[in-house]
Amino acid sequence: MDLLDNLQAEFQTSRAWIELACLVGSLVVAFGVSFWAGRRARAAGDSVWFGRRTLDGLLFPALALALVYAARAVVAHHQSVFLLKIAIPVLVSLAVIRFFARVLSAAFPESGAMRLVERLFSWVAWLAAVLWIVDLLPSVLEELDAIHLAFGKTSISLRTLIEGCLSSGLVLVVALWVSSTLERKVLSHAISDLSMRRVAVNAMRAVLLLMGLLFALSAVGVDLTALSVLGGAVGVGLGFGLQKLAANYVSGFVILLERSLRIGDNVRVDSFEGKITDIKTRYTLLRATNGRESIVPNETMVSQRVENLSAADLRFNLTTNVVVGYDSDVSQVQQILCDAAKAQERVLADPAPVAYLVNFAPDGLEFSLHFWISDPASGQVNIRSAVNLAMLAGLRAAKVEIPYPQRVLRVQGPEAAALLSATAVAPAVSPGG
Repeated sequence: MDLLDNLQAEFQTSRAWIELACLVGSLVVAFGVSFWAGRRARAAGDSVWFGRRTLDGLLFPALALALVYAARAVVAHHQSVFLLKIAIPVLVSLAVIRFFARVLSAAFPESGAMRLVERLFSWVAWLAAVLWIVDLLPSVLEELDAIHLAFGKTSISLRTLIEGCLSSGLVLVVALWVSSTLERKVLSHAISDLSMRRVAVNAMRAVLLLMGLLFALSAVGVDLTALSVLGGAVGVGLGFGLQKLAANYVSGFVILLERSLRIGDNVRVDSFEGKITDIKTRYTLLRATNGRESIVPNETMVSQRVENLSAADLRFNLTTNVVVGYDSDVSQVQQILCDAAKAQERVLADPAPVAYLVNFAPDGLEFSLHFWISDPASGQVNIRSAVNLAMLAGLRAAKVEIPYPQRVLRVQGPEAAALLSATAVAPAVSPGG
């Protein structure tokens, strides 16, 4: 009630209207600059400073806070300040929330847990702003400092625990922001190789997160020497229960550093063929041409046999078989098959398609057509189907017989005469009979 009474008393004088004009002017200027900069930058989805709308990014609350703070400093030389003093904690909370939300949405775009954390942090920030405005924040902090929690022989105040969690979260968010900014602005231009860039990004993010966590723990008074016991426990856990996990992480860095496998390579692992879309620290993502995606542990990529179809040559061989009649001209059939492959745009001219007589099948001569493509990601079944259709059209145009399966039936004994008389009466017998 004191806040409302003071606010009503201020608006009965001209001082509050001067502050209101300064506040509105600061917000209008901040909005105009943010709107203009957002249109010029066109970075709504990639930058922390700009969001989908002008008010979604960090630039508006940060610029408004700077302008309001400057206006408060100027007005304070001539009169007492009340309204601008209330606006500062509101803008501080809004800037922190916008920064937190933009960084988490960029680092974890599809994580529901991060959205929940963002909402919880927003409630905490707005609660702190309200307590700050009504001058209850110091009293609340004193009450929290008086509440102690015991962890074994260690006693810690609730205020220290909350401040530690908040400062750790803020420092980790800053570390994520710095690492993503360096990746987008520096590493993308300095390192052209995707695998080496992934190594640099993972290593840099891990170092920044570790340094930020240690800094946050040290800021709230946690003795870092106590972490040596935790480090020893983690080492024992890795040695016994987390062997596979540790092996996958180490294998991930080995793959990235050796560059034996790169993002974009087409590989075959355990009869699954696909393109490497990403190499994580624990697993590798393979995407097949039919849309299926396989998650392969990095240890498998290191310890087992992996066929890299892109390491030596970008040309991929495809084959298709056809059987023609025994009375067909072999040279003519080979020419028809090769022409059918050459007529397709995706089939490479060098090496040229080639057809081989591979087998004397029971029903006819079996030919195998070999041709090469350079874009397996565009599909293999579709190009094979196009070649088969062209082969069928070419063979039919040349009147080359594609025989049905045929079998010879020999009947011996007393039943032979009866069968011969039956076939004489009904001569129409299917070729497969």
